[in-house]
Amino acid sequence: MDSKSSTDVVSRRTRVLTNHLLRQPPLPRDVAVETNECLQFSPAELAEKYDFDTMEMRKLLDGHNLQDRDWLYGLIMQSKLFNPRDLGGKLFVGPDYNQSMEQQREMTMKRIDYLCERGVFNGWLTEKGTEVDLRKMALQEVTAIFDHSLSIKLGVHFFLWGGAIQFFGTKRHHDKWLRDTENYVVKGCFAMTELGHGSNVRGIETVTTYDPNTREFIINTPCESAQKYWIGGAANHATHTIVFSQLIINGSNQGVHAFIAQIRDADGNNFPNVRIADCGHKIGLNGVDNGRIWFDNVRIPRENLLNSVADVSPDGQYVSAIKDPDQRFAAFLAPLTSGRVTIASSAIYMSKIGLAIAIRYSLTRRAFSVTPNGPEVLLLDYPSHQRRLLPLLAKTYAMSSAANFLKVIYVKRTPESSKTIHVFSSAFKATLTWHNMRLLQECREACGGQGLKTENRIGHLKGEYDVQGTFEGDNNVLMQQVSKALLGEYISAHKKKKPFQGLGLEHMNNPCPIIPSELTSSTLRCSQFQTDAFCLRERDLLNRFAAEVSQYQANGESKERAFILSYQVAEELGRAFSEKEILQTFLEAETTISTGSMKNVLGLVRSMYALICMEEDASFLRYGYLSPENAAAVRREVSKLCGELRPHALALVSSFGIPDAFLSPIAFNWIDSNSWSSVQH
Repeated sequence: MDSKSSTDVVSRRTRVLTNHLLRQPPLPRDVAVETNECLQFSPAELAEKYDFDTMEMRKLLDGHNLQDRDWLYGLIMQSKLFNPRDLGGKLFVGPDYNQSMEQQREMTMKRIDYLCERGVFNGWLTEKGTEVDLRKMALQEVTAIFDHSLSIKLGVHFFLWGGAIQFFGTKRHHDKWLRDTENYVVKGCFAMTELGHGSNVRGIETVTTYDPNTREFIINTPCESAQKYWIGGAANHATHTIVFSQLIINGSNQGVHAFIAQIRDADGNNFPNVRIADCGHKIGLNGVDNGRIWFDNVRIPRENLLNSVADVSPDGQYVSAIKDPDQRFAAFLAPLTSGRVTIASSAIYMSKIGLAIAIRYSLTRRAFSVTPNGPEVLLLDYPSHQRRLLPLLAKTYAMSSAANFLKVIYVKRTPESSKTIHVFSSAFKATLTWHNMRLLQECREACGGQGLKTENRIGHLKGEYDVQGTFEGDNNVLMQQVSKALLGEYISAHKKKKPFQGLGLEHMNNPCPIIPSELTSSTLRCSQFQTDAFCLRERDLLNRFAAEVSQYQANGESKERAFILSYQVAEELGRAFSEKEILQTFLEAETTISTGSMKNVLGLVRSMYALICMEEDASFLRYGYLSPENAAAVRREVSKLCGELRPHALALVSSFGIPDAFLSPIAFNWIDSNSWSSVQH
C-alpha cells in the first residue's frame, strides 16, 4: 500500500471515529443501499387448496364423539380459568407456565372444579357401556390438548383410582365410592410404584397383614425403598388412595393385592400414621402434585380390600376363585391397560399439535432465494423440509387409526380378549409415544428459534410428554412383553401342531411372501406388497427369535435367561409386530372411504407410512428382505411421495380438527403476534 492510500485510510477512520464520538450523522456511502419491502404475512389458505373434505377426514381421524369434543373445546375457550390471550388478533388458550409449581397445581384443581360443575364428568364412573367409555376417552383427549397436567390429574382420579374400584371392587365398593369419586367429593390417587420398584410390580415391598381381633388390615412401609413414589395427586389434593401391597395371611405371602386407604381428611390434614412428601419440581407436568407416601402400620377396615379377585374372611382365612398366583397377579394389572390405551391416544394428539403448528409455519415462513433478486422460498417447498415433516405426518395418520382401533377393542373387552388387549396396548403405547417424542423434536427444530418459545407449544410439549416413555410401563419392557407373548403363541402352535390363531399371527399359516427382485413405483405403492413385506419381516424375526432362545436353552441357559440374552431380536420383533398392526388398522380405515380424492390422498399417506418404515428399519437390509437396490428404490419413492403430498399438507393438518386457539401464534400471523403493538397490548 502506497503512502497516499495509507494516509487516506487513516484520515477516513479518524473522521468516522470523530463522528461516532460526537454523535454526528454517518458519512454517505459511495454505493447506495437498496432497501427491500418489509415481509408481509400471507395466510397459507390463500395459496393452498383443499382437494378433499377436511370434515370427512376429521371424522376418520377422531373416530368418535366429535360433537362432545367440540362442546368441551368451547367450554375451555369461554372461561378465563384457561388463560385466554390475544396474540396477533387471535385468541389462544393454554396454561401460564410463568406460574410457580404451586400455582400451576392450584389452577389444575380450579379447572377440574369448573369442568365438574358443568357436567363434563357426568356418568364417567356411574354409567356403563361402550358409548359412555368412548365419550369419556374423547373428553379426556381434549383436556390433554389443552394441558397434560389437567389430563393426567383426571386420568389418575378416574381411570386409575376409579378404574381400580370398578375392576377390583365389588358392589359394596361401587355403592360407597364411585358417585363421590365422580363428583369429586373424594379425590383419589393410585399408589403402586415404589422407590425401589416400578415396572416390577411383583417386587413391591409394602406389606399388609390382617388382625382378626379388630377385623382390620394393617398397612406398613417396612423400609425406605418401599415408600410409594411418583403418586399423582398425593402431594396436595388426594384424600384417598389405592394401595398395592404384599398381603401376608397367617405368615404366608398371597402376593400383590389392592386396598383403599384414606390419607387425608376433608380439610387436607394427613391421616394418623400416614407421612406424605412432595416429589418436587419436574421437567414437565408441574400442575400434577406427585408425592411420596409412607404407611406406619395404618389400620383400615377389612371391607377396604378390593375383593373381586380374592378376599379375607372375618376370621382371617384367605379365599380366591383364582387359585393360580400368576393369574391372580395378572388380574391386578387390569387398570394399567386403560392407562396405556389413553396414553397411546394422547401421544398422537400431541403429534397432531406439533405437526399442525410446524407445517402451518412452514407454509408461511420463507428463507433464501434460489435466483438472484428472486423471492425467498417457503420452507415446505424445500424437498429437505418435506422430508423432515411429511413422513412424520403419514405416521401420525396411520397411528391415529391404530389408537382408534385400540380404544374400540378396549371398550368392547371381554375376559377372553384380555391377552390381546394387553399385547396391543403395550405395543402401541410404546410405538406411539416414541414416535411422539421424535416428532416433537423434529417439529421444534423445523420451527427454528420460534420453536423454543413456550407460547408456541412444541418445545414445551417435549418436556411434558417425555414421561410417557416410562410411566404405565417402561416402553422397552413393554416391547419385550410383546415379543414374549408372540413367542408363546409360536411355541404353542408348534407344540399342538395347530394353525396360528390370534395376535395377528394368522398370516404365519400362509406360504411365505416373496418380494419381487425389482420394485417398481406401482409395486411399492401396492397395499398387498406393503402387507407382504411387513408380514415377511415379522415371520422371519419370530422364527429367528424362537431359534435364538432355543439355542441358548440348549446351551444350558434357563428360559428367562435365554429370553434376556435374545433382547436384540426381541426388540426388532416388537417393532415389526407393532408397525405391521398399525398398517393393518390404516388399511381397514382406508376401506371405509369410497372412491374419490380423499381415498386417493389416503393411499399416498398409507404408502408413505409403509415405505418410511421400511427405509428406517435396518432389519429389511440386515436380514435380506430388501436388496440394496430395492432399498434404494424405497428411498427414491419416499422422496417422490413427499412431493406428491406437499400440495395436501395444509388440508391434512386442518383435518385434525383442533381449534386454532389450541395451536400457537406461529401457526398463523407470526408477524402480527410479535409486533410492537402486540407487546404494548
